[in-house]
Amino acid sequence: MEFRSHRLANGLEIVAECNPDARTTAVGFFVKTGARDETAEVAGVSHFLEHMVFKGTARRSAADVNREFDELGAHYNAFTSKEHTVYYAAMLPELTERTVDLLADIMRPALRTEDFDTEKQVILEEIKMYEDQPPFGADEKCEAAHYGQHPLAQSVLGTVESVGALPVEAMREYFERRYSPGNLALAAAGKVDFDDLVRIAEERCGAWTPANAERVLLPAGPHAEFRVLHKESSTLEYVLQLSMAPGAMDEDRYAAKILATVLGDDTGSRLYWALVDTGLAESAGVGHYDYQETGLFGTSFNCEADNTASNLQMVRDIFRRAEQDGIALAEMFQAKNKINSRVVLGSERPRVRLFTVGGNWIQRREYRSVRDDLDAVERVTIADLEEVLRKYPLSVNTTFAVGPLTALDPPA
Repeated sequence: MEFRSHRLANGLEIVAECNPDARTTAVGFFVKTGARDETAEVAGVSHFLEHMVFKGTARRSAADVNREFDELGAHYNAFTSKEHTVYYAAMLPELTERTVDLLADIMRPALRTEDFDTEKQVILEEIKMYEDQPPFGADEKCEAAHYGQHPLAQSVLGTVESVGALPVEAMREYFERRYSPGNLALAAAGKVDFDDLVRIAEERCGAWTPANAERVLLPAGPHAEFRVLHKESSTLEYVLQLSMAPGAMDEDRYAAKILATVLGDDTGSRLYWALVDTGLAESAGVGHYDYQETGLFGTSFNCEADNTASNLQMVRDIFRRAEQDGIALAEMFQAKNKINSRVVLGSERPRVRLFTVGGNWIQRREYRSVRDDLDAVERVTIADLEEVLRKYPLSVNTTFAVGPLTALDPPA
């Protein structure tokens, strides 16, 4: 494995983890833009842009884009999050130049008014669909309440009102700023000829015009709130809790991921044995999610409405016991083995490594090898887990319950 990086004159960075033994190549443009970079007036524009990128360019129609990806036999897609928008493809190494040419071209979309008007209806239907299916938008509603006025409170999809009122000129202006070359990284993993990748990037992207695309980083504090949202059409009750956790720049993030695995992994965790194995909940888990300046522990479960109150109390008791009594050594070792296995198994696929390499670079401008991550996990001690529990108590949280219940008392 060899990591290499290069910066074009216009600011576009190319990074790659080159593995001469790999059989495939994965490439992607990582754009440092997401819901947190939007104002309320253009909420949802990052996700809208993700759709518009595939609607054609000056050189290609939407049909051309889809047809050429299919001709390449590429596994391709895109996604938008709070902080990033990513466009990627995995393909055979000999098709790298054609794939990068296609990806680079759609990074400069036509943004035609007629496509914008058509796609707006698609996005509006997507928002409505999201509200009509489990967990009925509970995650974004809970995060909005948890973060309040912080930029991370913004919804990725936006609202029917914000997307409905969005003018095409606002999208074009947002694109010019946020898709500037200095705000993107072209990442690759697998069998990569890096010098050739730089040549291709220079030819296809070297003329892109630089622009300023700053991101505001603000402190975020703990929040405690309890809400019940009645959803008559739901057969199950969906509960989501958000609490503070280490962010992406915090070394404690490794301890946080181990802690989340101990408490809420989908097999063999404290929540699993208490709720899922006993049949009290259909599913239950805890995850750690890191943003640039802050992080979240997200706890969720869904169950029959009659079990909701007792399950909530059980979750609260599990968290309090962890905060008071700590984590057993055997639990920590089991969690480390799970995490390390996932890291190593994922590393065998260039497409998985692409997201790690590109994500680390766009978030921290840092390269971390598989060995770096394994070593970081191994360094975590019981004392580190206790410190995370002390600094970020899961029992202090924002809780949303969505489903058939009209009322629900908070756990004691």
